[in-house]
Amino acid sequence: MKEIEALIAISQKYGRDSRYVIAGGGNTSFKTADRLWVKASGCALATITEEGFAVLDRKKLNVISERQYSSDTATREEEVKNDLAAACITKDRRPSVETSMHNALNAAFIVHLHPTLVNGLMCGQKAEAETQKLFGNEAVYIPYTDPGYVLFKEVENRINGYKAKFGKEPSILLLQNHGIFVGANTPAEVEALYEKVLGAIEKAAGITLPEGEVPACDCAQEVLPALRMMLSKQGLKTLKVRSNALTRTFSDSKAEFQKVAAPFSPDAIVYCKSKYLYFDCDTKEALLEKAQQEIEAYIAQNGYTPKVILIKGIGLVAVGDNAAGCDIILDVYEDMMKIAMLAQAFGGEHPMTQKQIDFIDNWEVENYRRKVSAGAASGRVENKTIIVTGAAQGFGEGIAACLIKQGANIVVADLNEAVGQATAERLCAMGKSNRAIFVKVNVADTASLRNLIHETVCNFGGLDVFVSNAGVLRAGGLEEMTPENFDFVTKINYYAFFYCAQAASRVMKLQNKYDENYYGDIVQINSKSGLRGSKANFAYAGGKFGGLGLVQSFALELAPFRIKVNAVCPGNFYEGPLWSNPENGLFLQYLHAGKVPGAKTVEDVRAFYMAQVPMRKGTGPEDVTKAVLYLIDQTCETGQAVPVTGGQVMLN
Repeated sequence: MKEIEALIAISQKYGRDSRYVIAGGGNTSFKTADRLWVKASGCALATITEEGFAVLDRKKLNVISERQYSSDTATREEEVKNDLAAACITKDRRPSVETSMHNALNAAFIVHLHPTLVNGLMCGQKAEAETQKLFGNEAVYIPYTDPGYVLFKEVENRINGYKAKFGKEPSILLLQNHGIFVGANTPAEVEALYEKVLGAIEKAAGITLPEGEVPACDCAQEVLPALRMMLSKQGLKTLKVRSNALTRTFSDSKAEFQKVAAPFSPDAIVYCKSKYLYFDCDTKEALLEKAQQEIEAYIAQNGYTPKVILIKGIGLVAVGDNAAGCDIILDVYEDMMKIAMLAQAFGGEHPMTQKQIDFIDNWEVENYRRKVSAGAASGRVENKTIIVTGAAQGFGEGIAACLIKQGANIVVADLNEAVGQATAERLCAMGKSNRAIFVKVNVADTASLRNLIHETVCNFGGLDVFVSNAGVLRAGGLEEMTPENFDFVTKINYYAFFYCAQAASRVMKLQNKYDENYYGDIVQINSKSGLRGSKANFAYAGGKFGGLGLVQSFALELAPFRIKVNAVCPGNFYEGPLWSNPENGLFLQYLHAGKVPGAKTVEDVRAFYMAQVPMRKGTGPEDVTKAVLYLIDQTCETGQAVPVTGGQVMLN
């Protein structure tokens, strides 16, 4: 049906544009004389297909307009929900709660959105007067009314009043503290109306919103991990910072924060709740002391953790049940900041009242929407943040892929920027509500590692596991090995593990200070060559032997801070680039170095090494990840070197 294709196209067009829709909000519909297609709850306009629309019988839907419902709010809303369900032909899809308003307008296409510019006007103190000034009789203004049946009846009455006065149906409905409905018989007409409305508001506002990124203060890594633990008493949280010119405007003073200290719309309450925290302290110590007091008081008073914290010098901080939730919170609250700024042109900001907030907070429909949008990861490391160095490709990529499937947020830390970015994108596609990011890092450079920790903390709020996987190998005997190659291998395989452990442990110490039952993990991906010598490979084996000495020493030092330090010692990953690269892989290097007597080809070298493995299999990333997960799970082992070698190397 071409009209449904047109409905999908216009839905996706507006749904993909953050100027019109935030967090998958808004809804669209198409109707005939007897059928109504409307966006189903929980579906996002940006990606909607035909399966995302509920189909309703308009004759049965009209009952809602005619029926007398209970005077009790909860009972009434349940009755209306049941009548909506009865009218629904597609029983597996819950229609939008605003379906009746789509039905009240006779236009074929209805597009309801929450554009930032529109809500800048609708959330202003002079919304009604300014609407009349801008649009006259072209639009119907609807004062704020609780969503659901009551709002539908208010809209219906206003539409009928407009028809009686002007002899036609209105094309534009502007709802105070809510958004806009536009109706027309073609998508092109809908688009023209939106352009007209937004153009008029933009011209009247005459305000340029602040733009540009502002780096979050370096102090973020000395604050956010502590806050994360304070906020994780009811389950591990993810925190994410957004620092730009706009968020800094409202976080750099208490006076500016007050302009966004209460929600303007139902969406803000659904995703960000209605009470937000602001911290402005001279020192890190004072900030953390104040934060601990206020967070404890907030949870005691409200029964849940805050979703939004503004911190002077750092910016806007989202507190989510997962990484996907953080992204939604940031988008919705940043949009609220834009609305507050635009509202200054229309008499100043007009937040919702406490009574209105309470209705939304307790409304079953919005709780359902909140639950559907939140998503959930699941797995043995759900919501933990894990850095994997050398994760752009090969063994590290394989470990990272296994961990993201187990619910972790992954930081792909690597020097190879192009490959690393692509890997992070692939990993994100594997996750659910968890995320992966790429951070370029040189593990042998302490400043680069500090930036790695900073980016990790700003994106996820803390660090739970550091997997030190990055490594290099230059094979050669005493006569062949150059000092330069020896230094290169040692710096990456030995020195860098010290640098990594130092950087990671600082965050973990701070984090664990605020939760006496929490454990952090540093895991070195070592090698079977760290358990026994390796002919013509002493630079590599020496660094790996030294690595196990560092593991045991760090384990003793960090145990009082509940940071476990362990190693996994894999056998050979024959399929990975370290071994199989046709230009400089180990098979080729070992052939040239003469490590395998009599070997004339790479295949001879491969056969020689496979014959040494009792299980007759190479060690893959999945095998190693199982050992990593074991080390994370347990709380009574540290300083251990776990062999995963197919029986090639066994502990005494």
